[in-house]
Amino acid sequence: MTFFDQILKAIQKDPGNRGLAKNPERNLFNQFPNDFQGACQSIAENLKPRIMIVTGFIIPSVSPPLGETDGPLGAVFLSKTLTELAIPVEIWTDSFAISAIAAGLEVLGLKEEIPLQGIPTKLKKEHYSRLDSFTHIIALERVGPNHVTDSIRNQQQAILGHQKWLAQGSPQASAIEIAAFENAVEPKKRNCCYTMRGQDITELMQPAHLLMPEAEQEKRPVTIGIGDGGNEIGMGKMPYSIIAENITQGGLIACRVPTDYLIVAGVSNWGAYALAAGIGLARNANAVELFHAELEKEVLEKMVRQGPLVDGVTGKKTPTVDGLSWEQYVEPFNEIRTILSEL
Repeated sequence: MTFFDQILKAIQKDPGNRGLAKNPERNLFNQFPNDFQGACQSIAENLKPRIMIVTGFIIPSVSPPLGETDGPLGAVFLSKTLTELAIPVEIWTDSFAISAIAAGLEVLGLKEEIPLQGIPTKLKKEHYSRLDSFTHIIALERVGPNHVTDSIRNQQQAILGHQKWLAQGSPQASAIEIAAFENAVEPKKRNCCYTMRGQDITELMQPAHLLMPEAEQEKRPVTIGIGDGGNEIGMGKMPYSIIAENITQGGLIACRVPTDYLIVAGVSNWGAYALAAGIGLARNANAVELFHAELEKEVLEKMVRQGPLVDGVTGKKTPTVDGLSWEQYVEPFNEIRTILSEL
């Protein structure tokens, strides 16, 4: 088992029992075993990498709705690591998470060094021209719109491949998947963004998925998706049927937006920790000194207090993530530190 394999194993646990590996043979954890290492190497081996991290997820069940701790905390840690490796990085997010992320960067002494950009409601030419300057876009715990009939059809074609698709008979293969989707999701509930509980938050989120380039676009940034539930940008790479079969309400919430690389973790922040460690590993620059649990807790506490942010599961303004105790949450973080210390 490689160090990359060990790091990935550390974050692929399902403490919230979301069903990420409900089917032992066919689940969200085991579909793309090489994507994690591929994502790390894609950044590390680029001669002049420049990274955009897109994060922020609103919790509509609190009044007023607030951003959650999963995503922004990982974005701050990942940006710290990239900065230590002399890789330029910007964080893009919604208004509800800007204060929290600024507070986290301030704890680390990086508030002036790392640009923090609000995602515009309407993307204009100048925004698209800025995207050309990035080599990679990372969507971290960022909701994206669910499927429509055409996206199911296109996904099937991509999965099977053109020749194999023709050999198997495209009408039949396509019809099975489309029928399953159309039975699960009525028309008015398509092309919307949902929480894990199936709440429609389309109007509460900026359209970050529009920042993700089309696959056919020439000289486009490499895209990386990090998620933990099936409703995040990047999960469009995952076969729809896998999300539908493993995740509660997965048929409804499954995001249709794919990325080049997809990292699925039990908690999305864990995916950010893993990516940070993996990039350092791929650059032969051990990031173990950056993994300090007490400092990470201090960053989280200030982000919750000054954001404010809430725990995405409990809805409370507490320094916790996804309803886990600090001891549960920090376990993979410490495991990654141990793995790095053995290099």
